[in-house]
Amino acid sequence: MSASRLDPLASEPGADTEKTCPDRGLKTEDRELRSDRPLSGIRVLDLSRMLTGDYAGMLLGDMGADVIKIEEIDGGDPLRKMPPHFVCGESAYFLSINRNKRSVTLNLKHADGRKVFHELVRHADVVFDNFRPGVLEKLGADWKTLSQLNPRIISCTISSFGEVGPYRELPAFDLTIQALAGAMSVTGEPGRVPVRLGIPMGDLAGSMFAVYSISAALVERQRTGTGRRIEVALLDCLISMLNYMAQYYFTGGQVSGPIGSGHMSVVPYGAFATKDRPITVAIFVEKFWHSLCEVVGLPGMADDPRFHDAAARLKNRDECNRLLQEKFLEKTQDEWIKALWAKEIPSAPILSLDQVFEDPQVLAREMVVNVEHPRCGTLKMVGDPVKLTPKPAPGISPPPMLGQHTAEVLRGLLGYDDARIAELKSKGVVS
Repeated sequence: MSASRLDPLASEPGADTEKTCPDRGLKTEDRELRSDRPLSGIRVLDLSRMLTGDYAGMLLGDMGADVIKIEEIDGGDPLRKMPPHFVCGESAYFLSINRNKRSVTLNLKHADGRKVFHELVRHADVVFDNFRPGVLEKLGADWKTLSQLNPRIISCTISSFGEVGPYRELPAFDLTIQALAGAMSVTGEPGRVPVRLGIPMGDLAGSMFAVYSISAALVERQRTGTGRRIEVALLDCLISMLNYMAQYYFTGGQVSGPIGSGHMSVVPYGAFATKDRPITVAIFVEKFWHSLCEVVGLPGMADDPRFHDAAARLKNRDECNRLLQEKFLEKTQDEWIKALWAKEIPSAPILSLDQVFEDPQVLAREMVVNVEHPRCGTLKMVGDPVKLTPKPAPGISPPPMLGQHTAEVLRGLLGYDDARIAELKSKGVVS
């Protein structure tokens, strides 16, 4: 989808967006609307950038934390310029993972910038980053410095490989992590070059483990009164998700390989072609196997010695799948899904993204939401997967523009007046 279809006022970065995008009223987000969420009252200084940091910060913001995204004064988060789609000069990639945050520009390489940051630390609960080892010390944001400024602070760093080990200095991205963690070795079709997971699971795993550990540390601080240092490595996180595949290796020496959409322990399990569009079937429980055989018109297959239980089907995987595939080609996707769901057999159509966001279950779960952006108008975004009871008041603040809240935070949190802010601007500390 082109940027112009996303918004009639869309433009590429570098264009004069002020002329094409009307000011829709920049204003302080109504954070009071988010005061009934679990992390309300928690302030996070987010030094991170790119997907891993941005997604983790968004998860904290969705739970009600006041996430202050501290960005470089010259361009900010590199994802702000990520192609191919832009809405009013704002990258669609950046917009997707930066809601419920405030943006403050601050030059941490300047001595005055570090002083401002240290003042903010005294008013914060969490400092979060995804820098490589050694960077925090240069910026005055290392654990020793932070804990002296604020003994209650929780410091969390996500890095590719962590602070120890021979790879600690190496740069890496999601593809690198998926390769080293073994995830790529089990993804794809047998006999072909391994492929990465379609979604950036290495980055996302690190984000989720970071948020989980930060939340746990906040609970611990209630008991101890002191903060904690947390270190999360993307490689560690993705390896932890190998779970049963790792145990199969430890226990039986089995080195798993790619198996397409199939499963190492379960047959039938995977994608099947139909007369038009593919479906998936997942038979983990024997009762579903008998029902499946009836639905596809092969009732005798259920008790066939080659297929009568999970172990037999695993041994005769290819023949089992071949017989089912022949039957599935006789009807359309819609016909099969109707018949399979009528018997409560675990199955689903394989939906494209345009179908996903029109699916009645997805819409019922409010996984498509409208967010009002001050320059871009109404944006559709993926909703929050966590549902709370009692249900919080609605309130999603849009992804911030670069430095949108600099003056607001410096005035409201640190008590700076206009003269002090102007002085910092003149020195290149804020923009």
